[in-house]
Amino acid sequence: MSSVLSLLKVLGMTDQRMLVFPSPAEFYDPMRMVVSFSGKDGDRNILCAISREALDDHFGGDNKDLMKVFIVNRNRIEHEARRKYLADELEIDGSVLVKTEDIET
Repeated sequence: MSSVLSLLKVLGMTDQRMLVFPSPAEFYDPMRMVVSFSGKDGDRNILCAISREALDDHFGGDNKDLMKVFIVNRNRIEHEARRKYLADELEIDGSVLVKTEDIET
């Protein structure tokens, strides 16, 4: 099996992407009504965001400090952003936007 994987890797037929979130620097963008945060894939910065609607619908954000809601739920939100990134479910500008319909309950 390892020989097959090595061969596929040499041929460029394996997905080597990995989205990590090394430094928390989230902020609320009132113009877009999202909490924005950054991920990295190697040396590439990937802008990520979660909509206010998703925070309200799935994380109890209604009438609460959205930044606190984001921080408490950071792992699950980052998981959803990573899933969308690896599935190539990107916005036109290459960013990842987690919307309410993206999150399974």
